[in-house]
Amino acid sequence: MTAIQGEFTVENAYRYNRRSAIRWIWSHVWRYKGLLVLTMCMYLVAWSMFATGRVLTGAAAEEITNPTGPDGLKMIALAVLTVLVLDGVSSLIGSLSVETIAQRLSRDSREELYVSLLGKSQTFHDQQRVGDIMARATEDVNQLNVMINPGVLFISEIVFGLAVPMIYISMINWQLLLVPALFVVLYIVTVRFYARTLDPVIRSQREAFGQMNATLEESISGIEIVKASAREAFERRKFYKVARRYRDTFAQQGRVEARYLPMMYYAFALGLTFLHCMLLYNQGNLLLGDIIAVMGLIAAMRFPIFVSIFAFSLVNLGIAGADRILRLMNARADMDENLDGHTAQVQGHIRFENVSFGYEADPVLKNIGLDVQPGQTVAIVGQTGSGKTTLTELINRTYDATQGRILIDEVDVREWNLTSLRSQISRIEQDVFLFSRTLAENIAFGQQDASQEQIEQAAKEAQAHDFISGFAEGYQTDVGERGVTLSGGQRQRIALARAFLSDPRILILDDSTSAIDSATEDEIQKAIQRAQQGRTTILITHRLSQIRWADHIVVLDHGEIVAAGNHETLLRTSDLYRRIFARYDAALPPLETEPQAAGD
Repeated sequence: MTAIQGEFTVENAYRYNRRSAIRWIWSHVWRYKGLLVLTMCMYLVAWSMFATGRVLTGAAAEEITNPTGPDGLKMIALAVLTVLVLDGVSSLIGSLSVETIAQRLSRDSREELYVSLLGKSQTFHDQQRVGDIMARATEDVNQLNVMINPGVLFISEIVFGLAVPMIYISMINWQLLLVPALFVVLYIVTVRFYARTLDPVIRSQREAFGQMNATLEESISGIEIVKASAREAFERRKFYKVARRYRDTFAQQGRVEARYLPMMYYAFALGLTFLHCMLLYNQGNLLLGDIIAVMGLIAAMRFPIFVSIFAFSLVNLGIAGADRILRLMNARADMDENLDGHTAQVQGHIRFENVSFGYEADPVLKNIGLDVQPGQTVAIVGQTGSGKTTLTELINRTYDATQGRILIDEVDVREWNLTSLRSQISRIEQDVFLFSRTLAENIAFGQQDASQEQIEQAAKEAQAHDFISGFAEGYQTDVGERGVTLSGGQRQRIALARAFLSDPRILILDDSTSAIDSATEDEIQKAIQRAQQGRTTILITHRLSQIRWADHIVVLDHGEIVAAGNHETLLRTSDLYRRIFARYDAALPPLETEPQAAGD
């Protein structure tokens, strides 16, 4: 089996064939080949017993007209009972087996998709619509389940339901195969055309569902903005449009299914087979019991023909869903996990060598050169959109530089084992993301083996212990979706506690105290200063109180470093730095300028 190497992989995971949707599905199903073989065997036995029952019914009719003995009917009745019981038992085992395959397929494919999504780079996720991803992870995966049971189950019913009765008919009188054989050939041709016509409709249906789900997710996630802007009517019309498109695909599917002709062909086949039986009966080549058996076998073919209209729709839905899942998983990852890469304890030396970066063709950073010594605190300042956050996201390989390289302890970050690198870097952003879990679980997210004492100590250092203790359930309080039950300042303190607990070698603070009041900030500042001892700290902030204790300050403007130095030096030499902090200090020193050349 083949697999795409991603940023995150599971060791010793089963490898599936991702070269096409059908091969991928088959590789999942073949993983449980024992259950698959058992399913096919059981349904072959079931259809053989069912067909035998039809033949025995004909034998019973012949026994009535031409008795062979006083116990003849009784023996046939017992035989019919036996084969029908075997039919029922075999069908039950087959159904249980195919349902097990279906459930395992959906479980395995959902897990494979989840691992693949974890392995995609941030650039990939920036370009995706969350609602569409959720549609693929839920509804499209569910279509795989339904494709196997009852979809593939119906396909096996079609194959055995046509093949087995025809074999039994040939054993009665091979001449009677003429009409059924012609019907089967016509059926195959018609079904192939039907499946080809249905396929693009089904694919459009799955895409429309993904778009509808994405539109719904965006509206609900941004409900605060929708209501604040009074845009409910606009969003309602937008959703109505995509929902109508989804509905229209079902109407189109219905029109295709309405033109399904095999049932009409079957009616002709049934009548012509009966006529053929009458001709052979008049010629003395067929008994009355044989006619009843043959017509019973032909009647048994009606159910497979009937369910084929649903079977091919379900199989097409499953393949279309698999194709959507596979396109997501096969999407190129911009970086890999580098399992054999460099592994060591980070000392904290960071160097940017002529680094440039851009999203697509839009440059964000240009020719960045920066050297941060171990244990040093570097503040990065600049106007909004100058590239401050992006610069720090290159350190832990959230993104990869498009030009140049970033070295950590003289090793290119692309040569590091990604897990080893990221486990030693902690990042706290202004917009803190908390999981819908307890406070303790959020603090210990990067250190799952942390004790309660360690969690509480980290919370105390981040000035979070007091407000956590004020909750009725303390550290076991559930914070809700994205930490909605906490204030902005409380969420930032939880993020700080998480960082303190992880004990990182490199600490990145991206405006991490913006939602905290001045009194609390003073306490957290002391905690941060204690935490940054012996660690390299990258600080993004506009708060003068934090910048003052930085060892080095870098000024960014439109993705370029335009000035660097300490606070006092930059106030004298950088006009941009002065403009940023003019509101903090009215008594700024005069701006130093280059001396004019003689004669100017």
